Amino acid sequence: MRAAVVTDFTAPLQIVDVPVPEPGPGEVLVRIEASGLCHTDIHAAHGDWPVKPTPPFVPGHEGIGRIERLGPDVAGRVLGQRVAIAWLGSACGQCRYCIGGWETLCEQQTNSGYSVNGAFAEYGVVPAAFATPVPDAVTSLDAAPLTCAGVTTYKAVKVARVAPAETVAVFGIGGLGHLALQYARIAGAFVIAVDVEDHKLELASRLGADHVVNAAREDPVAAIQRLGGADVSIALAASSSSFDQAFASLRRGGRLVCVALPAGGTIQLPIFDTVLRGISVIGSIVGTRNDLADVFALHAAGRTEVVAAERKLDEVNESITEVLAGRVPARIVFGL
Repeated sequence: MRAAVVTDFTAPLQIVDVPVPEPGPGEVLVRIEASGLCHTDIHAAHGDWPVKPTPPFVPGHEGIGRIERLGPDVAGRVLGQRVAIAWLGSACGQCRYCIGGWETLCEQQTNSGYSVNGAFAEYGVVPAAFATPVPDAVTSLDAAPLTCAGVTTYKAVKVARVAPAETVAVFGIGGLGHLALQYARIAGAFVIAVDVEDHKLELASRLGADHVVNAAREDPVAAIQRLGGADVSIALAASSSSFDQAFASLRRGGRLVCVALPAGGTIQLPIFDTVLRGISVIGSIVGTRNDLADVFALHAAGRTEVVAAERKLDEVNESITEVLAGRVPARIVFGL
């Protein structure tokens, strides 16, 4: 099968032929139809984070395809069923986090496209229990970004406990941000979209943002505070300075939700302001399998819109360049 492989953190991905993987006990073989390009895949390919994947490996954790083969002892999945291969490749199912509804914090978890091979390939293997079914009403092109960008921002809105009539500032309107603002609106919030690209802010307005701020032309903190400040700021831009801006944009009792993972990123919190103003800082990792099922259900019901550009897997390196240059309206999805 053809796959995009990271052979070295300093080299472009290589399109190579590799053996079709064999599903083991409890696993399924999935023929990939679509696979989204997440910024995490770029961090993985470049070895940006302290815990690095081990080359050679296949990135990709927004894979959508049909089950083509069942491994031994598989229950609950059938041949031909369309499923998602998500970031959470597996979890132990027994620790306090798994049984407490926080399987994404499991210390024994595997991650697709990082600790195990992912979906930038014609085929992928995943434990059947972690292959989330995709409703017929959701296309594979839409389902791919929902599998990470969707479930990640859905979870961010959820853990922020966004309430109707609160104000949510979304920092970074891209693959994640264009969905975050929609989930915030579903929760009943007023939304302020912040970005440095006019075309992304135009997209935000079309998707229902109440206000937009171009951070390249004006101070987003001052602009948001003029509007009364944000109850929730969701930090989705891979820039440490945007986290500082998101924090400073909050009103009293506000919540900063940290989602993006800029390479080497740090934030400095003013202790006095944090304490006296009752600010909460929340780290939000990708959602659970139940969260992903919710995301698919919302989309199937017509509550969300996915904005994506389709590319071929052969264009993976050019696509990475596009994403890093900010030229992509929202998400890139590889059709396989």
